[in-house]
Amino acid sequence: MPNLGVPELLIIGLVLVLLFGAKKLPDTARSLGRSLRIFKSETSKLREDDEPAPTATVVQPQPTAAPQPIAQAPADATVEEQARALEEQAARLRAQASTPKSQ
Repeated sequence: MPNLGVPELLIIGLVLVLLFGAKKLPDTARSLGRSLRIFKSETSKLREDDEPAPTATVVQPQPTAAPQPIAQAPADATVEEQARALEEQAARLRAQASTPKSQ
């Protein structure tokens, strides 16, 4: 790939200004920067997940209640109704998980 000099960079900049407009170019650059930050943070999380844990912990199983069937919204339900049903189910599961279990 040939080296890019000043004239080539000026032409690329001019094309970008013509494509996006002078007003939208800062917003486009800002959103590109945010996207790169999100991408970097996600890839660093993946690297952390791949590393083995330094210490081993023993996890003892706790008795659990019988699993509740997943609430299914009717097939003709709207997306909002399906989302509401899933939110209600998630709230029930969070409440069930937060209650202390007696042994």
